[in-house]
Amino acid sequence: MSPRLAAREIGSARHDGSPKSHCGFHHRGITLILSLIMLAALAMLAMSAVNTSMSNMRIVGNTQARHEVLSAAQAAVELTISSPLFVQQSAAVAAAPIPVDVDGDGVADYSARLSPAPACYRVGVLKVTELDPASPDDIKCLGSSSVQNSGIEVQGSALPTGDSLCADSQWNVRAVVTDSRRNASVAVNQGIAVRSLSTDTANACP
Repeated sequence: MSPRLAAREIGSARHDGSPKSHCGFHHRGITLILSLIMLAALAMLAMSAVNTSMSNMRIVGNTQARHEVLSAAQAAVELTISSPLFVQQSAAVAAAPIPVDVDGDGVADYSARLSPAPACYRVGVLKVTELDPASPDDIKCLGSSSVQNSGIEVQGSALPTGDSLCADSQWNVRAVVTDSRRNASVAVNQGIAVRSLSTDTANACP
């Protein structure tokens, strides 16, 4: 082997094991590690975004469920006070559940109950002088506004004084609706003033 060829082989060997070659491997290793760190960070960010989105969906769903349950309880109260039965038969009205259709599709979405039964906490018999004979709502409380004398009715006679046939009573109606699917429960209290015959309130009001 000639001295020139031997020198080339030695130079080539020195070139392969040079610090520059080791530096290239070192840079590639750092790049790989940084890439893995970035992938892990992106994965964590993606998981955090998914968890946040799911939490927001649950919050929105719970809020919507609470609004629906609240609307159902309010509808049950409105349905109850639209009939005079809660004054005349409060216990019987409270014993039956009240189906409520929230979305108007003809199918009951919730079942409300009156708990406790509608209660009268104040009552006052109306005086005749407190009523207006010209008002259709007051006529039934006055009875006949005529005086009978030997079978002849005389119109325009003075009205009698004292208690009328009606009383103003104040009631509390409480409706409770529970949605077991979403663990939501709402109770609505409604105070209402009712004018009714004194005979209807005699047993219900203290």
